[in-house]
Amino acid sequence: MSTAPALSARRSARGPRAYRRNALWVAAMVHRVSGLGLAVFLPFHFLVLALSLRGEAALDGFLRWTDAPAVKLAEGGLVFLLVVHLLGGLRVLLVENLDWRANQTRAALAAGGVAALVAVAFLVRLL
Repeated sequence: MSTAPALSARRSARGPRAYRRNALWVAAMVHRVSGLGLAVFLPFHFLVLALSLRGEAALDGFLRWTDAPAVKLAEGGLVFLLVVHLLGGLRVLLVENLDWRANQTRAALAAGGVAALVAVAFLVRLL
């Protein structure tokens, strides 16, 4: 006896994308988006390193630009992305390498909370 009709009936009753309301799906998506954000940042980081090699004047001009409040907020966002990606990666390592299935939702929510606290602490200290 096949359970496929029963499964599809349950899925359609909850909606075609009901899985997106699951905190673990959101955690996985945040992990992917944070990885993309960090990958977008990396070429800019290399650009600044290249400026430092071109001379003191080029680097000083860039560093003056980084004193803008919008840049400081972006740095806080970058710290958030870094911490949430790190903690999300640790959660994935635990799930894949240990027999750890319980409390995943709490761990994912805690990772987001810790990342937010670290980013806010960074911004408070920076500003």
